[in-house]
Amino acid sequence: MQTDVLVSQPLGVSNTFKTQSGSAVGRCRIKAIYGTSGAAAGTVVIYDGTSSSDPCLMTVSTPTAANQGTFWILMPGEGVLAKTGLYAALTNVDSVMVIYG
Repeated sequence: MQTDVLVSQPLGVSNTFKTQSGSAVGRCRIKAIYGTSGAAAGTVVIYDGTSSSDPCLMTVSTPTAANQGTFWILMPGEGVLAKTGLYAALTNVDSVMVIYG
């Protein structure tokens, strides 16, 4: 399935991934995740919705030190389906972006 892809970071204090117009990303397929490690081992937990009480889609463990630089994870097949939106809980991670379609 071919589809255009977009990129988003969790914006503001809400940790909700948003479109360029500022509205929350809705139903989509995560194609890849790119991020920058923090000073210690960390995690990126992505939920299907707008809060951590929504269903968890994935937990990504990040490298153990800031000098590890960036992490890049490609999703297999058609990607990971988020039915309602994308919300992230970040621990010891400087930044994260999702590539979605």
